[in-house]
Amino acid sequence: MTEFSSALSVAASGMRAQAQRLTHVSENIANADTPGYRRKITSFEVERALEAPQGAVRPGPVRLDQGVLPVIFDPSHPMADATGNYEGSNVDLVIELADAREAQRSYEANLRIFDQIRQMSSSLNELLRR
Repeated sequence: MTEFSSALSVAASGMRAQAQRLTHVSENIANADTPGYRRKITSFEVERALEAPQGAVRPGPVRLDQGVLPVIFDPSHPMADATGNYEGSNVDLVIELADAREAQRSYEANLRIFDQIRQMSSSLNELLRR
């Protein structure tokens, strides 16, 4: 039975990591038009805790994309400098939508695995009770 609980833990860790990724993507999309906003990026790390099963992941530290901020010319903007320019956001909506779709699909795959393991465990428990 420990294999079932380990597999459930790995699938759950994947769902938690992808949910965190979706949170960052949604924050990026919400701030796409915010002047000076830098895109949030996270990567996944292998869970190193002693009680964590092999294969479990967790989101790594959040980093800000250090890519160049576009300079936008709009003299009427309140943040414009003396030349009429201000720094925009480095969020690319196409990239964010692709990241959101990938995170959603990964989350759903982990959810399906979680459900299948739960069903297998229930079936096994039923057989052992007979």
